[in-house]
Amino acid sequence: MIVDSAIYRGGHRTEGPEDYSDALAVARQEGDAFVWLGAVEPTTAELNLVSEEFGLHPLAVEGAVSAHQRPKVERYPDSLFVVLKTLDYRADGHVVSTGELMLFLGDSYVMTVRHGTERPLAGLRASMEKQPELLAQGPAAVLYAVADLVVDQYLEVAAALQADLDDLEAEVFAPGRPARGLAERIYAFKRQVTAVRKCTGPLQEPLFRMATSSVPELPEKLRPYLRDVADHLTRVNEQVEALDRLLSDILNANLAQVSVQQNNDMRKISAWAALAAVPTMIAGVYGMNFEDMPELRQPWGYPAAVGLMVTLCLILHRVFKRSGWL
Repeated sequence: MIVDSAIYRGGHRTEGPEDYSDALAVARQEGDAFVWLGAVEPTTAELNLVSEEFGLHPLAVEGAVSAHQRPKVERYPDSLFVVLKTLDYRADGHVVSTGELMLFLGDSYVMTVRHGTERPLAGLRASMEKQPELLAQGPAAVLYAVADLVVDQYLEVAAALQADLDDLEAEVFAPGRPARGLAERIYAFKRQVTAVRKCTGPLQEPLFRMATSSVPELPEKLRPYLRDVADHLTRVNEQVEALDRLLSDILNANLAQVSVQQNNDMRKISAWAALAAVPTMIAGVYGMNFEDMPELRQPWGYPAAVGLMVTLCLILHRVFKRSGWL
C-alpha cells in the first residue's frame, strides 16, 4: 500500500501531481527535484506497477515483495537497492522483534518499502522536512536518514539488552541457592541477542561500502555522515559481541553453581545416611536372638545401647560439620 508520495524541490516539499508517475516526470524535467514514495507491505501487483514507471530491476522488486533479505546494497543499471533490518525490544516480555526496510534510489526518486508491525519511519519524513539543507542533497539524503534512524534503534536495543542482562547477572550471582529456570532464561536471552546479531552484523559491510567511494551514486557530501553511522554500527556490533560472550560466561557460571549445589546436596545426603547407618547397625546387632550378651540381663543394658547410638551419632555429626558436609 502506498502511504505517501511527494515532490521535493530544493529541500522543500512542494505541490505536484498526485499520480506518482506524473510527479516523477515533473521532477526529472526540473532536474533539482525528486519524488519520495513510501509503501507499506506492497503487493506484487502494486510493486510491478511502480516498477514499470520507475524502471526498477525485477530482482529487486522480487526481493522487496518477499521481505526475507539480508542487509545489503545492490547496484543495478538504473537504481540502487538497499535492504535494512529494523529492531524493536519489548522489555516487559524480553522479546526482540524484527522488520525490514527496503530503499530504491534512482534518477530523481527514492522509494521506501516497509515490512513488519513496527513503524520505524513514523515521523522521519516530517523531521527531514524541517532540515531542507539535508533534503536538498537528493534521494541519498533519505537513505542516510533512514540508515541513521535504524542504527540509532540498534543502539537503544543494545542498551536495553545490557540493562536486562545486568539484572539477570545479579540474579545469577545472588547469594543462596540458584533460582529455578535460570538456565532456560539465560538461553532464551541468548537467542534474543542472536536475533540482534543477525540484523546488525551483516549490515557492517554494506554500510562501509556506502560510506566510501564504492557506491558512486551517493554524493561525496554525505559520506562523512554515512561514516558516522558506520562508526555507530561498529559500536553496536562490539556491544552485541560483548553481550553474547557475557551470556556464555553467565550460563557456564550458572551450570557450575548448579553442579556445586548438587555436590553439596549429595554430601549432605551421604552424611545423614552415615548418621542413620550407625544406630541401624547397633540396633541390628541387638535385634539378633543372642543369649550370651552380658548386658541383656542387666538393668542398664538397654539405656547403654541407646546411649552408644546417640554418642556415635553426635561424634559423626561433629566430624561432618567440621568438614563442611553438613
